Amino acid sequence: MPTFIMLSKLTPEGVSTIKNNPQRIREVNREIEQLGATVTAQWATLGRFDFINVVEAPDETTMARVSLELGSRGTAQYETLTVIPVDDFIAAI
Repeated sequence: MPTFIMLSKLTPEGVSTIKNNPQRIREVNREIEQLGATVTAQWATLGRFDFINVVEAPDETTMARVSLELGSRGTAQYETLTVIPVDDFIAAI
């Protein structure tokens, strides 16, 4: 299944939401599953982004739907990267 890296930066509204309800992070992960993708790893980070998520989805269209749905809420900004396993990358060269 294709793997994606989703980088998340909370808006002030998102920071307030997480501060008042930290479990919201896990609720969003369940919502991502309802959209057809799965968060397989997740880290809170310091720096430019607040969270790094590894997400598996059947295809780019599903991942686009996840990004659009989450982004439309106004609580975070997202940057999604497609991941290519190194062995696949080397074989393609």
